[in-house]
Amino acid sequence: MEKVIEKWTGKIAELSIGSVSSEGGSRSKVIKIGGETTLPFLHFEGQMPNPPLVAAEVCDTPPEHWPFIIEEFKNFINDTLRWAKKCEEWGADLLCLKLDSCHPDGKNNSVEYAGELVSKVLKTVSLPLIVIGCNHPEKDQEILPKVAEMTKGEKILLGMATKDNYKTITAAALANDHSVIAETPLDINLAKQLNILISDMGLPVERIVMHHTTGGLGYGFEYCYSIMERCRLAGLTGDKVVATPIINMIAEETWKIKEAKASKDEQPTWGELHSRAVGWEVTCAAGYLQAGSDILVLVHPESIKIIKQTIKQLMTGVRP
Repeated sequence: MEKVIEKWTGKIAELSIGSVSSEGGSRSKVIKIGGETTLPFLHFEGQMPNPPLVAAEVCDTPPEHWPFIIEEFKNFINDTLRWAKKCEEWGADLLCLKLDSCHPDGKNNSVEYAGELVSKVLKTVSLPLIVIGCNHPEKDQEILPKVAEMTKGEKILLGMATKDNYKTITAAALANDHSVIAETPLDINLAKQLNILISDMGLPVERIVMHHTTGGLGYGFEYCYSIMERCRLAGLTGDKVVATPIINMIAEETWKIKEAKASKDEQPTWGELHSRAVGWEVTCAAGYLQAGSDILVLVHPESIKIIKQTIKQLMTGVRP
């Protein structure tokens, strides 16, 4: 009986992050995402030239809603540069720096602070860089252009560009040769619309990475998975507007939920907290790999190790 092979007419855009010294940057490597001509890991149907990547998340202020991580990382969580260096030691493919302390309801740190911190991070680690603002549209319009300027030549991934601030962030990316993360609620039409608005400003669709407001495992996971899957199917059937790589902020959604915070005393039937919490992050990440994620943002070193091993197995089909 002849095997039925799906033939796709489209291709997911390939995007590069990072710039080495010969290209005007200071990163140790250039990494690529995207380029798929098949659904995730169906190597018999098409090509996956670039494996999904694991980014390690670093916050510039301890995330109070992550009590488990605060305790586990207590020796370095108050030192952004030490935390960033740890991520490099853990084997992450790239670094995701979040400028949470700039939020007006938090420390409200300045534009100058954001630029100086990013410059220090670039000198401390050599990984390609993702920089995320403070999730406040107005403040991000102030700090992200400064970040883009300070990292000119490094080809970073800049986010989040939303319907409220995409013009400023896109202009900053264009002026400094960066790519952007386009964030929308879980709706394929909104994702497509934002990609069109960004590309209309002159930034090629090939320099956009979509973020569909990741749902954590058990907290909207299935809904996000289905939207990602629909975007990937549309992209592979020829819709270039949504044929872009996808990023998932796994850590952000995992470590704030009760399953990653409740102790064994509080929930005796749930088992030991450490293995449960790490397992929650790993399982969530592994699921999104199957939906088409190109960058998974994780925080725990055990999760990083396990997911990198998982990706290797899925790319080669060989068990260790």
